[in-house]
Amino acid sequence: MTDTLPSAAPQPLEKEDDGYFRKGCNPLAQTGRSKLQNQRAALNQQILKAMRMRTGAENLLKAATNQKVREQVRLELSFLNSDLQMLKEELEGLNISVGVYQSTEEAFTIPLIPLGLKETKDVDFSVVLKDFILEHYSEDSYLYEDEIADLMDLRQACRTPSRDEAGVELLLSYFIQLGFVESRFFPPTRQMGILFTWYDSLTGVPVSQQNLLLEKASILFNIGALYTQIGTRCNRQTEAGLQSTVDAFQRAAGVLNYLKETFTHTPSYDMSPAMLSVLVKMMLAQAQESTFEKICLSGIQNEFFVLVKVAQEAAKVGEVYRQLYMAMNQEPVKENIPYSWASLACVKAHHYEALAHYFTATLLIDHQLKPGSDEDHQEKCLSQLYDHMPEGMTPLATLKNVHQRQRLGKSHLCRAVTHHEESVREASLCKKLRNIEVLQEVLSAAHQRSRLKYTQLRDDYDLLSLIDVPDIISKTEREVEIIPPQFSKVTVTDFFQKLGPLSVFSANKRWTPPRSIHFTAEEGDLGFTLRGNSPVQVHFLDPYCSAAVAGAKEGDYIVSIQDVDCKWLTVSEVMKLLKSFGQNDIEMKVVSLLDATSSMHSKCATYSVGMQKTYSMICLAPDDEENTDKTKRISKKLSFLSWNTNKNRQKSASTLCLPSVGVRVVGPPVKKKLPSPFSLLTSDSSLY
Repeated sequence: MTDTLPSAAPQPLEKEDDGYFRKGCNPLAQTGRSKLQNQRAALNQQILKAMRMRTGAENLLKAATNQKVREQVRLELSFLNSDLQMLKEELEGLNISVGVYQSTEEAFTIPLIPLGLKETKDVDFSVVLKDFILEHYSEDSYLYEDEIADLMDLRQACRTPSRDEAGVELLLSYFIQLGFVESRFFPPTRQMGILFTWYDSLTGVPVSQQNLLLEKASILFNIGALYTQIGTRCNRQTEAGLQSTVDAFQRAAGVLNYLKETFTHTPSYDMSPAMLSVLVKMMLAQAQESTFEKICLSGIQNEFFVLVKVAQEAAKVGEVYRQLYMAMNQEPVKENIPYSWASLACVKAHHYEALAHYFTATLLIDHQLKPGSDEDHQEKCLSQLYDHMPEGMTPLATLKNVHQRQRLGKSHLCRAVTHHEESVREASLCKKLRNIEVLQEVLSAAHQRSRLKYTQLRDDYDLLSLIDVPDIISKTEREVEIIPPQFSKVTVTDFFQKLGPLSVFSANKRWTPPRSIHFTAEEGDLGFTLRGNSPVQVHFLDPYCSAAVAGAKEGDYIVSIQDVDCKWLTVSEVMKLLKSFGQNDIEMKVVSLLDATSSMHSKCATYSVGMQKTYSMICLAPDDEENTDKTKRISKKLSFLSWNTNKNRQKSASTLCLPSVGVRVVGPPVKKKLPSPFSLLTSDSSLY
């Protein structure tokens, strides 16, 4: 089945070098996967319409008192329920359209199950963010139109990511960017009025909330889904392709597991903890299956110890799929898991259990214990195959007795044929699986191979001599593990970094509006010292200096000097800027922090209507400013910060932790000047 169809778009637009689209996104690419995703989006809209009509009919049924009207409404409800069931079955058909996602290489392998991407509606950030910038940060919101447009463009690009590492990086960059946006614009005490709508990947039911957590969780789900599509796309006929498949499914499991542990109360069915647990099991099972294929890729030698290893590896795959099938049939996920997925899990469980018994039968029938053979090693391997030997048999006696080996081997073959027949039967019961030709071919070939070997050894007394063989103990040398998402590998720049360092200028802190302080440095002395990292704070303010008279206060953050933005400047850079004005009048704008909270934590609690407390991760570093200040000692007071006393200033060992400059001596009193009109604004009168 081909993966890429002829493109309907002009060819130049599809080239990454043109810069027409963001890297990792090309909405005009006409592939089988993108067309399938478009069908999913259209089905979501039809399901939404049907659900609204059903809700209206149910409300009418409750309100109507006329018996004839009630009968008509009940009839209409039956039609609506039927249509809704058909739409959901059609959506399930898209979820099992595994052939579209598989590698374009011809492969005689059982298809793997990918996850479809969640669909969403357009979101307009512009009005809300502009209002918040003006209200909370007291800045001209029109200066941030480009940044808001970049954020909206990035979100739009994430709706059509490419099925490769570039697409994953695109989604990861938006997820990290949402952490910045959450800290900048979403205070935990109120809703911002932005409605996020995402459609359930499995049921098509829309979920809408004024909560950024839904957006972040849905992006994480799509990252995991994209990894599954990358895994199914890999060429499973090469060792490198199989290794990429294993890696992709392990990473998908890691993202989904992170989503389950971090966002514990998501309102969507496909992101509920129970459903995510099942999806993580499914990803790990498919990774284990690909590991088994990698072991068998170069061929299986008909050698005793090799067959023991392969039998236990096959038993391991059958075991994980058996556990997956049982998990899929538990409440509450049973109603929302596609029936074809559960059927395929059952088929694979029987198939790989059959392979385990087939390889065990082969090692017993084809290999006889000869003089000089490693008798102890073979005995140990055979004893480790079973939890217990069949009644009346011991490992060493069975190896030495040709009749017992044949009898036990044929019993394993009979068990293998039984499992193969069950896998074929399960596949035939599901309409979706019946239409997957390669699955039917693989199951049929394995079944015929076991039957042929059993037929060659069969005699008339088998029904009386065959024994009930125990299960093969599962064992693997390559246990698959969850690979957690590595957000630090993606470098993301905060779109709104012009607002200032996030440790200070965030949504959960409040300040006074910027105050203009007009002052002069008399005889080279400012009348105050500076401290902290960016942004710099006023420290050790002389109450009689011109800056204090103009309204400056200790602890004020300097945001600009003579219209030069100082939010990201260090102490040395601010001092250099102040020095450049000499004895001239200096206009400095400062803000005062009103909140007592100062540090940003790695997790922040967010509440939403109808949702319990949920924790979301923000990839930000805590503010170490307070700790920095505590560790710094102010040296002997000699003079105010003078530009002629460079030797008294210490050089910072790191730009991340600049020392506080705090040396001063009270000089002669200066004349008190009339304060600036801005200095009359107190903290209490400037709340907003």
